[in-house]
Parts: sequence; C-alpha cells; structure tokens
Amino acid sequence: MTLTTTNRPARSASGAVVPVLAFAGIVVAVMQTLLVPVIKDLPLLLDTSPSNATWVLTSTLLSGAVATPIMGRLGDLYGKRRMLIASLTVMVVGALVSAFTSALLAMIVGRTLQGFAMGAIPLGIGLMRDMLPREKLGSSMALMSSSIGVGGGLALPAAALVAQHTDWHALFYGAAGLGVLAIVLTLLTVPESPMRAAGSFDLPGALGLSAGLVLFLLPITKGSDWGWSSPTTLGLFAAAVVVLLLWGLMELRSKAPLVDLRTTARREVLLTNLASIMVGVAFYVVSLVLPQLLQLPTATGYGLGRSMVVAGLCVAPLGLTMMFTAPVYARLSARYGPRTTLVIGLVVIAIGYGGGLGLMDAAWQTVLTSVMLGAGIGLAYSSLPALIVGAVPAAETGAANGLNTLMRSIGTSVSSAVIGMVLANTAHQVNGVAVPTMHGFRVSFLIATAAVAVGLVLALCLPRPARSTAPQLRASSEEDANLARAQEALGGFRGRVLDAAGAPVARAKVTLIDRHGRQAGATLSSADGSYALAVPARGPYVLAARATGHGPHAASATHTGDDRPVDLDLALPGETVSA
Repeated sequence: MTLTTTNRPARSASGAVVPVLAFAGIVVAVMQTLLVPVIKDLPLLLDTSPSNATWVLTSTLLSGAVATPIMGRLGDLYGKRRMLIASLTVMVVGALVSAFTSALLAMIVGRTLQGFAMGAIPLGIGLMRDMLPREKLGSSMALMSSSIGVGGGLALPAAALVAQHTDWHALFYGAAGLGVLAIVLTLLTVPESPMRAAGSFDLPGALGLSAGLVLFLLPITKGSDWGWSSPTTLGLFAAAVVVLLLWGLMELRSKAPLVDLRTTARREVLLTNLASIMVGVAFYVVSLVLPQLLQLPTATGYGLGRSMVVAGLCVAPLGLTMMFTAPVYARLSARYGPRTTLVIGLVVIAIGYGGGLGLMDAAWQTVLTSVMLGAGIGLAYSSLPALIVGAVPAAETGAANGLNTLMRSIGTSVSSAVIGMVLANTAHQVNGVAVPTMHGFRVSFLIATAAVAVGLVLALCLPRPARSTAPQLRASSEEDANLARAQEALGGFRGRVLDAAGAPVARAKVTLIDRHGRQAGATLSSADGSYALAVPARGPYVLAARATGHGPHAASATHTGDDRPVDLDLALPGETVSA
C-alpha cells in the first residue's frame, strides 16, 4: 500500500491540536460509562425487563467495536479529520435521540449511534502521527490512547451527580453538548492530514467483519442471561467462527482489504493486539467492582455505604492517574521503548489488583487501588498505539489502530460478561434482590490478575526494537553536498524537490520516516532543489517534503540496502486549492 497526498496544502499543526484531539477522545469515552450510575434503575426507567435493559449498554459496545476498524480505514482513504468530525456528529445525533425518549427501542437506536463514535480514538492517533514531530509524538499518542480511561473515569462522578439531582435524560443533553464543542474545536484547530492510502473502501469486508463481530460479541455480552451452554449462545459462537473464517479468506484475496491480515499476522502486531485484549479485561474489572462495593450498605458486613456521587469520586482517580501518566510514559518510552513501558504498566496493574484483594475495608483504600491501577493501565494503554504504529506502514496507521482499539473493546466485553456472571453466581438473595458478595469481588480481582499475567507473557514475547541513530538536519548546501557524496558510497535516497511547474524548490525540508514511524533523517534542499539522505537500514520508507508557499508532499519508496542510491523526485503542489 502506498501513501499519496492531496493537492490541498495542510495548515500547520498548532499547539492546540493535541489537547483538542485528546478532548474528543475523552468525550467519546464518556459514552461508555454515561449510564453506569443509573444501570440498576434502567428496567424501571425504561419500563422493561432487566434482560432487555442490558441492550442499552450492549448496543453501544457492539457498534463501537464494529466502527473502530471501519472508521480507521475510511480515515486513511478519505481524510482522518473528515471522518473524526463525522464520528462526533453521529454521536451527537445519537445523544439527542436518547435525550428525547424513554422507549426501549428508540433508546437502543440512540445508544448504537453513540457507540459508533469510538472510531475517533484511532483517527486521532492517526492525525497525530501525520502532523506531529517525532519528539512530541510519543507523549501525544499516549494521551490520546489514555483518553478512553480518562473519559470513563471522569464520567462516573459527573454522571452520578447529574443523575442524583436532575432528570436522567440530562445526561444525554450534556453528552450532546460536549460532542458539539468537540466538533467546533476540531474544525477550528485541527488541520486535515494530507496523507492518503491508495485503494478503495472494502464494503464486503466491512459487512463481513461487522457480522462476525456482532455474532461473537453478542453471546459474550448476553451469555450470562441466556446460559453459556444454551443452543442460542453456542450457535452464535459457531456462526461467528464460520463468518470470521470466511471473512478472513475474502480479505486475503482482496486487492484493497479493510484489514491487511498479512500485516496483522506479523509477530509485533499480533502479540500487541492480544495483549490489548488482556489490558481491556483488566481496565473494566475495576470499573465494575469498586462502584458496587462502595455503594453496598454497611449492613452487609462488607459494603462501604457510600452515596452514588462519593462512589464515583473514589473511582475517579483511575482516569485522572491515567491522564497524568502520559508524560511519564513519554520519558520511559524515549529511554527504554514502548515494549518495556508496556511490561512496566502490566506489572503495576498486577500489583494493584494483588494489593486490592486486601484493600477493600475503607473508601480511602479503594482510592489507593484506583490510583495504582490507573497508573498501570495508563502506561499500558499509552504503549499500545506506539507499538502498532512502529509495526505497520504509515498508510495503514488508521486501520491498524482501529483494529487495536477493537481488541480493547473485545477485552472490555469479555470482562463485562465474565465478571457479571461471577458476581451473579456468587450473589445471595436479600428480600428478593441479588446482592454481590465479597467472595465474588475477590474472585473478580483474581480473574483480572490472571488476565494481566497472560498480557505480561505476551508483552515479554514482543521483539526488542533495534536502536538506530538518525542523521541530524543539514542546514547548508555545502553540508548537503558532502552528504550527497557520502550517498554514493553508502546508498540512500536522492533527487530534487520541484514545484508544480517543474522548477526547483530551494530550502525545502525533506524528512525520512522509517516503517516504525520514526524520523530516520532530515535535510534541506539546495539551490537547485537537490537533496540526499542516507538510510540506516534497508526497508520501506516515507519521504515527506514541505516548503513555504507550497503544499506538502509524501512519497513511499523501498531501499534494498545496496550501495546504489535510489533516485526519487518530490513534486510539491502549489498553494491553489483544486476543486
């Protein structure tokens, strides 16, 4: 797959791009926990059975899982900013639908539309990769990735406060307002990326993946209600296997697949995605267990008897700590690499759950557990996009990160289903109401610890990245000439930077980006437009050129590692926006 650029010159990325994209991610993540404070009251509020009421949560989960890889691919093809705004717009529409109804079917439709916005996370990560310099990319992607947990953590106390003092429909009005604000800020501050992937959108692949995911996630989320050995549950699992296998065969034969399974099957990508499932499991367990423990009455002998708002505040440090770990991640990753940071994060999570088994006797202890788990999950979540970006070509960033976000969604789905089953099967009846037990809470923490252990093994199996030294930016034509002479012996890329009319462009910045998304070299073109860049190793590269008064241009090329330089001219589009 190759990279192309549009003829439209991109605006330079301002300092507001990263916080605006992170805010958009937080707004989207709020949708996941928006109804947690009123989950026990949903059957009464919607005048339906508890089994039917769970579809209000299940529909958001399913649509989010389906949307993430699809929106990632559409962003690669047609513009990540454009698809980000589309995702947020669909979310706003869904929130307004839910705000104006108390009917079950209409509520499910609205919640399905809200879940569709989960594709904003990989789109934001893709925009950052396309626009930001290497030294800012690590911490920025970490912040965007952590926004899933930050939004979820911050939404709990805010939603509890709203639900406790106003009509519960106000939750959706607030969500719609946040969505509109995110759209306006994106339009004002985030430029469109000029990067485009070649090919077309794989509609059959999208339909096949959607069907397979629905068939797989539906019995996971409803298995405890239907029975894990029921014909419906087993039949849906079998159908999911068949559909996903057929979809995989179709994708392997497609010239422009939705998901490049050959790339996905690479060791780095596969192990990272599997580890993502484990991190998703670990993240959702604490979100399910601690709020219930805090709100149970003290008469149970183990409940902490806190209000809905206080329970939300005690769990809020989970999201806040995730947000503050982004700069810590950047320093650790810059020194040791994202693989090591992922390992550290998983170890911290394991310590948090292990210690949490003995810290369930007071509200301050749950806060301590939330802080420890937030730090570990923040480090782990921040590492995942960096590992994916470093393992796939630049043209596949959106789709690959969409698939990685999907893996996390599968993890949270599995976590929700399994922990829900554990708490239900270990509950005891009090006046006809099922009350979770301390035994069920501890078993849930043990399951999370086991998932983290599996994730740690997968992370340790990831290959260690090779260290390379990148050439420094050359500031003069004399130095460029020296580098060009070195190219004759070492091999690399050389050529000329030209404008739309074919005239040379002097002092254009040419950046060499390796397949891991890292800057491998940079230079300025000389008076006759010529440039030359050495390569640290053979393999695929992207050469991006930019100059004042011209639109940017990027081209992909592969160096075979021999002594001969590869000739590649870079033509910059003019300032005129083509129709």
